[in-house]
Amino acid sequence: MLNTNPKFIYFDLDDTLLNHKKAEENGLKDVHSYFEELHEVPSEQLINTYHHINKGLWEEYGRGEIDRHILHRRRFEETFIELGIRGELYSEAGKVYMSYYRTHWEWVEGAKEAFDVIRSNYNVGIITNGFAETQWMKIDQFGFRDMVSQIVISEEVGVMKPHSKIFDYSTDCVGCDRSEILYVGDSFASDVKGGKAAGWKVAWFTSSPTKEGEELADLVFDDWRLLLKMLGII
Repeated sequence: MLNTNPKFIYFDLDDTLLNHKKAEENGLKDVHSYFEELHEVPSEQLINTYHHINKGLWEEYGRGEIDRHILHRRRFEETFIELGIRGELYSEAGKVYMSYYRTHWEWVEGAKEAFDVIRSNYNVGIITNGFAETQWMKIDQFGFRDMVSQIVISEEVGVMKPHSKIFDYSTDCVGCDRSEILYVGDSFASDVKGGKAAGWKVAWFTSSPTKEGEELADLVFDDWRLLLKMLGII
């Protein structure tokens, strides 16, 4: 439970404030409709194959084993090859996907209302993994520049969460003690473990917590009203 009144609250962006998973799934469904070669493949098979391959590539990218250009190429190239589709379509597929993905961005249910209440009572910021140009498009589309005082994007720092460097940098940005920072995020590995290792308080947004996560996080919630209650603002 939260036993201190934070001086600063950082939020993760994807799948905490904004519903990345839903937008990604809808973008992939659009890719499925766009390419005739995919019409014989069930859309769920495309989504599941892409998710599996993309997850592995992001792990390689996070370890510094590949760069962003290789990630962009391989995620659709390897997905298409796995599905028996011409891998050389990867370049067009990547462009089609991004053009659709950005049209499906939306708030996580309940997040906007809670975020607006929190930012009217606390100093807030955002820390997000991802490619800078994509994350800045989301930030600008939803007006976060005017809502928060700090925005930290992994690509601009040079490491991804849960690397200590991004949390150290974010701590320095706000100029308060580590124990006075609360981090709200959905990922156990990136947000909970990374935030706690940095000496921060952590509120874990999840509907399927693990025992380890429940023991490590200061608060586990799947209803934004609970976070507001624990912060004493409802």
